[in-house]
Amino acid sequence: MGAPFLTRSNAASRQARAEALAERLAGKPLVLVGMMGAGKTTVGRRVANRLGRHFFDSDEEIEKAAQMTIPDIFQQRGEDEFRAGETRVIARVLREPGIVLATGGGAFVNATTRTLVKQEAVSVWLKADLDVLFERVSRRSNRPLLKTENPRATLEKLIADRYPIYAEADVTVASRDVPQDVVANNVIDAVLTHLKSQD
Repeated sequence: MGAPFLTRSNAASRQARAEALAERLAGKPLVLVGMMGAGKTTVGRRVANRLGRHFFDSDEEIEKAAQMTIPDIFQQRGEDEFRAGETRVIARVLREPGIVLATGGGAFVNATTRTLVKQEAVSVWLKADLDVLFERVSRRSNRPLLKTENPRATLEKLIADRYPIYAEADVTVASRDVPQDVVANNVIDAVLTHLKSQD
C-alpha cells in the first residue's frame, strides 16, 4: 500500500512544481546550454512536456533553414557562416511565446547569441564531466568539431575554453548518468528556486 501512495504523491508534487514554474516564467523562453552530449535535447523535450511548452532544437532549426546537415554546413560554408546562421535562427525561435530551446554546444559561446539569450530567456547550463560527455559523443559520428586525431583531447580543450562561459547561465544543473527524467526534474526545481530567489 505504501509505495504506490508515495509514487503518486511524488508525481503530484513534481506536477505542482512544473505548474508553479510555468506560471513564474509567464511566456519567457527557457534555454538549455552546454556541451555536445550534455543531454540538452533529451532533457529539453522532457522539460517542455512537463511545462506544456513547445520544444525547439536549434540544430534541427538550422538544418531546416539551410536545407543542409550541420556537418555539411561546416564543410561547405565554414564555422563562421554556421555561427551567423545559428544566431539568426535562435533570435527567431526566441520570439516564439512559451518555448523550451536546446542550443548547440557553441551557441552560448558566441557573444551575440549569449547576449540575446540573457536578454530574452532564462538559461540553464547542463554541466557534465569529460568522461560522461566522451562516452556519449563517441556513440555518434556527426560531431564536426570532434573530427580530429584525438577527439578526447579536443573535447577536453573545448571544456576548458567553454565552461567559464557556460557558467554565465542563470542556473547550472549537473547532467550525469541517471535517467534523463531525473535531470529534467532537477532543471525544473533549479529554475523554480532561481526565480523565487529573485522575488
